[in-house]
Amino acid sequence: MIKDLKQASKKNEAPIWSRLADLALKPSSRRVVNLTRINTATKENDILFVPGKVLGTGNISHKITLCSFSISTSAANKIIQNGGKIMTYSDMIKKYPTGKGVIIFG
Repeated sequence: MIKDLKQASKKNEAPIWSRLADLALKPSSRRVVNLTRINTATKENDILFVPGKVLGTGNISHKITLCSFSISTSAANKIIQNGGKIMTYSDMIKKYPTGKGVIIFG
């Protein structure tokens, strides 16, 4: 994953992917975020990358696109039930190669 993120950063001249690779290397920077926090801090159709784990505590009331290092089954189900999407990091790089519009959250 780290190698892919760094390559995407160089290929697409997108520093966001390099930043996420650096965050992946630092265990202390891994974050735990629950849906309540995501719900209050985001709006409809936001695109998020969480460099950590997303937990299913709370609910999400709008559509988001999310990628994270780890996600609980309940969080994924709640996001999908509200019309959102869960993406892998490789799919995120393909769809948003420059990282424009992607928010590092957590």
